[in-house]
Amino acid sequence: MAAAEPTRPRRARPRPAEDAEEQKRPSSRRASARRPSGALNASSAMRSAAGQLAQLLGRPPDSVSSLKPTEDGWEAQVEVVELDRIPDTTSVMASYKVALDPEGQLVSYERTRRYSRGMIDRPT
Repeated sequence: MAAAEPTRPRRARPRPAEDAEEQKRPSSRRASARRPSGALNASSAMRSAAGQLAQLLGRPPDSVSSLKPTEDGWEAQVEVVELDRIPDTTSVMASYKVALDPEGQLVSYERTRRYSRGMIDRPT
């Protein structure tokens, strides 16, 4: 004789009131599900800004020094080595302001500053 299979407790379906309460609670999964299909997260926006600027300038970015969301997408400051020198601390750097649309496409860029790599920002 075969042993009887143990019964598993059934999971109750949430009542409509419970569904409404659950929808009110913040959920990272639910928030990402509501994000438009082309919208970027911060790390993707950072890679997109650096990569597209590199294609336009023909030089690889050294770093992304700031990134912030805007109403129209993202804005980043990307640091680029414009002129390699020896010693490295005398290389000429440039800071570019890069604007991306919500899908991560470069909309504009502007060089905002040039400086030597070894220069330290000082309050003015």
